[in-house]
Amino acid sequence: MNNSLPRLCDLPQKVKYFLAAFLLVMTIGVTVGFIYVNQTTGFSGQGTSDHYAGSILEDDMDIPEKYPKEFESMLLTIHTHLISFSFIFLLLGALFYMNSTITGGCKTFLLVEPFISVLGTFGSIWGIRYFSASFSVATMIFGVLTYLSFYIMVSVCIYDLLLKKD
Repeated sequence: MNNSLPRLCDLPQKVKYFLAAFLLVMTIGVTVGFIYVNQTTGFSGQGTSDHYAGSILEDDMDIPEKYPKEFESMLLTIHTHLISFSFIFLLLGALFYMNSTITGGCKTFLLVEPFISVLGTFGSIWGIRYFSASFSVATMIFGVLTYLSFYIMVSVCIYDLLLKKD
């Protein structure tokens, strides 16, 4: 295939540093979001369910630790995250496309998979809130896939930009 885009490892040194700095700052931002998920859900199915659908009450006299998210809050959360993750993976995917380390079907998979996982993550959050706490399993699986693909793509790009020698 004739690729008219340059490979990351062939870019001028200043451009490599610029892109690596961008990837570093974006990774810090995404990692802060990952830490926030831990703080709000404890990385557990029950914590995820409680965060969106509210805490389960043992009796009528209990006060819930977490209240169910309001519809407006759900819309705002989903709206901002879908747009943000779309741009994150658009920019990251454009850079990842130019890597020379991962090619073929694996590259194509990693370019498309995050968009599917993001839809799965935030679609299943609606399921948690309005249908069943069991949707938290899907939320966690899709969330892990989203973050895993992000960190793999960033690692490959950083390797190609700063470490790869031809």
